[in-house]
Amino acid sequence: MNTDFADVPWGLLAPVIILNLILVIVALVDYVKQAKTTGAHPFWIPLILFVSFLGPVMYLIFGRRNQ
Repeated sequence: MNTDFADVPWGLLAPVIILNLILVIVALVDYVKQAKTTGAHPFWIPLILFVSFLGPVMYLIFGRRNQ
């Protein structure tokens, strides 16, 4: 299998990759700052890190506890 990265449309993928990284960073920072979350506490870290794009969004919508 020969993958040539020169053929990848980086102009289209770069904004999506950057947005995903920003969401992951924001969700992880919020997770660390929150003392309590909704649901199982250790469950959120793998979800944020390994479920691309939807994991951080799910945490920010459902995992945060309103104060």
